Amino acid sequence: MNLRDLRYFVALADHKHFGRAAAASFVSQPTLSTQIRKLEEELGVALVERAPRKVMLTPAGRDIAERARRIVGEVEQMREAARRSQDPEAGTVRLGLFPTLGPYLLPHVVPGIRARFPKLELLLVEEKSDVILSRLREGRLDAGLLALPIHDDQLHAEFLFEEPFLLAVPESHPFAKRDSLSIKDLADQRLLLLEDGHCLRDQALDVCQLAGAGEMRDFQATSLETLRQMVAADVGITLLPTLAVKPPVARSNDIHLLGFRDSHPSRQIAMVWRRSSAMAEFLQKLASVFRALPEELFTPTADFNKLPAPAAKAKKTGKRA
Repeated sequence: MNLRDLRYFVALADHKHFGRAAAASFVSQPTLSTQIRKLEEELGVALVERAPRKVMLTPAGRDIAERARRIVGEVEQMREAARRSQDPEAGTVRLGLFPTLGPYLLPHVVPGIRARFPKLELLLVEEKSDVILSRLREGRLDAGLLALPIHDDQLHAEFLFEEPFLLAVPESHPFAKRDSLSIKDLADQRLLLLEDGHCLRDQALDVCQLAGAGEMRDFQATSLETLRQMVAADVGITLLPTLAVKPPVARSNDIHLLGFRDSHPSRQIAMVWRRSSAMAEFLQKLASVFRALPEELFTPTADFNKLPAPAAKAKKTGKRA
């Protein structure tokens, strides 16, 4: 048994397809298939069920795959520890972000990361929170930006910032006449929410429970931008994180944004990594770049709904010059 064969098997477990696993491993399909066969012979147990169009792991195969991931991950950690001992601020970091945070945070923080760590290669992976957590545990990500709380003793969570929520309503909604709300004003309201699997959905449901509000059941969005468009189309109201309404995000003339005077619903964002990570010291430095973002970036302001005054038009008169 060798590390190469374990890598091939992990690739097959991930892709569930010999061709795709071979491509990901940069070998031919016959080569990968042959090495998997040899691994099965060495272990004396079938690892995969070979069907014409798909591959399924046997119970033993699932157990071996998890162990192989840990072994491959530990070897990668050894290599990373050795490399970073020579140049701690160079190399590659695989960072996971969830979809309702990444597109709105990255424009503000990436320039600072590039300036602080010019030799760093930052590989960004956008996935839902449960996928990020799974890949962190498997060693397929070095760190992730996630919403607290995180319940896993094997992971370290470094708090970065707190991001308030705003209520987004159509301009035709009665709330559009106000500048702010009490959380109790949401009682009996029905909010548009994201589909299952998004952490923002769970956070919004917590706010709904606190306020006595509910969910609009006949619609679930697949993205934050879909929610924004539904509000603009006068379908309903929703909660938006503050970063999602800050420049460079374009403001919609059909949406009115309101902050909360009390309770201040928000989400806390942390950088998370394995406690055993060889990169822990460097990841602390990387986290400091996120913590250094200006406070006003996460502060709801009263001018969200102000539009530039339209240009004055010249008046026509019947007088001749």
